[in-house]
Amino acid sequence: MEAQYESNEIIDRLPRHLKQFIKPQNYEQYTAINQAVWRYVMRKNVDYLSKVAHSSYLDGLRQTGISIEHIPSMYGMNRILKEIGWAAVAVDGFIPPAAFMEFQAYNVLVIASDIRQLEHIEYTPAPDIIHEGAGHAPIIANPEYAEYLRRFGKIGCKAISSAKDHEIYEAIRHLSIVKEAEDTPEEVIEAAQRRVDELQNDQREQSEMAQIRNLHWWTVEYGLIGNTEDYKIYGAGLLSSIGESQWCMKPQVRKLPYSIEAARQDFDITRPQPQLYVTPDFAYLNEVLEEFANGMALRKGGLEGVQKLIDSRNLGTLELSTGLQISGIFTEVIGHQGKPVYVQTRGETALAVREKELVGHGRENHPEGYGTPLGKLKGINLAIEDMAPRDLRAYDIYEGETVRLEFEGDIVVEGEIITGTRNLQGKVILISFRNCRVTHGQKILFQPEWGRFDMAVGKKVVSAFNGPADPLSFNLITHKTSSSTIKSEMTPQREELNELYQSVRNIREGKHTKFSLDAAFEILTKFHPKDWLLSLEIYELAVENQASLAQRVLQYLEQMKTQRPEVAHLIRAGLELIRVPQSTQP
Repeated sequence: MEAQYESNEIIDRLPRHLKQFIKPQNYEQYTAINQAVWRYVMRKNVDYLSKVAHSSYLDGLRQTGISIEHIPSMYGMNRILKEIGWAAVAVDGFIPPAAFMEFQAYNVLVIASDIRQLEHIEYTPAPDIIHEGAGHAPIIANPEYAEYLRRFGKIGCKAISSAKDHEIYEAIRHLSIVKEAEDTPEEVIEAAQRRVDELQNDQREQSEMAQIRNLHWWTVEYGLIGNTEDYKIYGAGLLSSIGESQWCMKPQVRKLPYSIEAARQDFDITRPQPQLYVTPDFAYLNEVLEEFANGMALRKGGLEGVQKLIDSRNLGTLELSTGLQISGIFTEVIGHQGKPVYVQTRGETALAVREKELVGHGRENHPEGYGTPLGKLKGINLAIEDMAPRDLRAYDIYEGETVRLEFEGDIVVEGEIITGTRNLQGKVILISFRNCRVTHGQKILFQPEWGRFDMAVGKKVVSAFNGPADPLSFNLITHKTSSSTIKSEMTPQREELNELYQSVRNIREGKHTKFSLDAAFEILTKFHPKDWLLSLEIYELAVENQASLAQRVLQYLEQMKTQRPEVAHLIRAGLELIRVPQSTQP
């Protein structure tokens, strides 16, 4: 990997296709303004959430080593997360949902390392370190919830997506980036929002991935716990948003009992949620997850599962009753009496058993697609996979024999058997032919000049899921996004403001400083009249032993509340934090 990041044994276990998303945190790039934003949000959250969040939240802050005063270092977090069997990695904004969930399956928390701008201090549609670090990390210290996250990841990454899902992912990622970036023209934001609205209003049937993303949103991101009359917050989106954590408690936001119905309820990542779901406890989350998983192609397979993979147009896997796994992009299925009797892929295809590629059956052996009949032979109750050696001999299914196998659904295989492959239980899982022709009625599915024909053996498709059976079978290091997160430009004016923030921070920490509190306040009011957060920080320090300065700063803040009503509530909340002892802080 080109990116340099500190690893550990949990991160080392990750497959290469997940490591492509990991970026270095670059802690030194956080500015003093960034640190002040983190501190304000965390002080406000801890004060408020101590009353409305699930008890695991405050306990988790202590256990995961997340400080109110400093943006967390991924390295420091990992040393502590390791004790509860988890790790954290930095990424650049949104990553594809399947990858996000697969990280969870490996007990790895994905953290977008950017931090929101001061202008978006209450809420940002872009994932940032406040949302991920202060929202997700504390709750995973609860063992039952952590296990739910892991199982959700394991199941969720197998959900079959649609082409529309990828469009929505890219559209939401783009919208979150342009909304968070400073000075984005309003017409650019409006165009990005229209694109998201168009896709989300598309009434096509939801894919498995869309539905499981809904479950993730209404639990992991925006979940409440208790009952509809008495509830606490546990969802990371609420825990990390000082605006939505208060909004969600209002009666205007409908509180619904959590159930599998939440899988069909879409969400809008750019706006406050009109309804939320309340789970009675964390154990119930697993019950609903199991109920959903039982309806997935992952567990049902069959003709419907094959069709879902075809519709997805993505790399996926079919697992047969013998344990043979076929991975590729599926393009065709022939059905008979509600069952698949022939499947076809295009392009590179690989065969595996128990998530390990079969020797001689990688994508280099099947570079132009793979097709095979499935099911039972016509008029014979005993499936090939269940035949003992004597049965196989009786039907001439033996090396060196030229046979004509007629399957249910009028699929016919004619050719000379070269060899067979068996699984650990001794069942035949693959039969290879030379001089082979495969037909369906008048349609030719395979002909002798194409080379060896490797026929899969399996009376039914027991599972269909997203991605390859063996990740090493394919080149999955191909992730590219249509847009990257936009960093704030460090203009001379912003650089000066950052120096003021750094000076105040140094004074609080007892370090050498460039500006005194008086000087910092004078420069701030003269050259940075829109900034409100640094005035709060100056007031917090001055109120203890610089009464005259404190009085001037307080008057300035009161004037700003009138002049900038959009930030008046933030100033008011900051003053309340300064006046009230923070006995609940970890």
